[in-house]
Amino acid sequence: MSYADHFATWLEIDLGAIRSNVRRCREITGVNVMAVVKANGYGHGIAPVTLAAIEAGATWCGVARLEEGLELRQAGIEAPVLVLGSTPPGMLSAAVAGGISMAVWDVEQVRAAEAAAGANGGRARLHLKVDTGMTRLGAHPGEALGIARALSASKALVFEGTFTHFARADEPDSPTTEIQERRFREVIAAIEGAGLRPGVVHASNSAAAIYRPSARFDLVRVGVGMYGLHPSERCPLPEGFRPALAWKAQLTQVRSVEPGAGVSYGHVYIAQKRERVGVVPVGYADGMRRVEGNRVIVGGRLVPVVGRVCMDQCMVLLDEAPQAKAGDEVVILGEQQGAGQSAEDIARHWGTINYEVTTGLSARVPRVYSG
Repeated sequence: MSYADHFATWLEIDLGAIRSNVRRCREITGVNVMAVVKANGYGHGIAPVTLAAIEAGATWCGVARLEEGLELRQAGIEAPVLVLGSTPPGMLSAAVAGGISMAVWDVEQVRAAEAAAGANGGRARLHLKVDTGMTRLGAHPGEALGIARALSASKALVFEGTFTHFARADEPDSPTTEIQERRFREVIAAIEGAGLRPGVVHASNSAAAIYRPSARFDLVRVGVGMYGLHPSERCPLPEGFRPALAWKAQLTQVRSVEPGAGVSYGHVYIAQKRERVGVVPVGYADGMRRVEGNRVIVGGRLVPVVGRVCMDQCMVLLDEAPQAKAGDEVVILGEQQGAGQSAEDIARHWGTINYEVTTGLSARVPRVYSG
């Protein structure tokens, strides 16, 4: 099947790469893996990615919002799911009914979850989130034991886990992670010292999972690394990981333009000579940033995007790809005939991180799966 016969632009997702990356992480860490599939699986598609990760041995799924967890349940996925962010009070019953675990960080949340569990005749599965230095969600370390006592006191609750999140794990020489880990260990020791079980203990994201063995505890939460994306330039993935996503399109028209012709809105690009310009059906509504200097691959050559990126289209200068014609494949992210452009390459140009490149890919761009 030629995807170009069916789609103007599309994403090719290699589920074999997802499986391989999960297995590689399990080999490196030696502990259980939570597949973090929030934000539509970092743009890769939440349900297919989750199924592939579970097939490769992931024992947990991590999402940001309850709606994502419910989507997994609707897809028939029965693996444990943890909502890493907040759960609105009106959705607590749905979480209990779906067997979806929730993060809590104060006693009021614990009481609300207990009430929802009682009303539904079930048990609320809760993870105590401790803020050890991220200064985002979480209980102050000094308050954690009191919340743990409340979690352990009710038969309507399952004190399922205790976790924190590192702020600078992708900076290997930062002392912040050492400080956070020490604070977290003190919290775990206090909970255990009170005769309580902290449940599944977890702290590490992809960077810490790979570069900080001491913080692997019972479980590592692997997000960006599972997709074959580097946690940062200073924390590259080791050998054995590979990207799972390629973004492709096709040339829909190729034409010659005369000197002085303006291209796209505002005519910010003016042809200086007779030039060949192609139209690519990709725009900022798909996830292509409206910035100058974008490039794509045509005929194995990186060629510049010229003129302003439109909502649904952009134009490329084809002088370096003289054989290009309408219908030819265009690669925005990925490889073609020895030329490549990674999410990290695009992120550097856009002044952002690779996470934002893939999570910003629009839902209207079809995902096609292999592997």
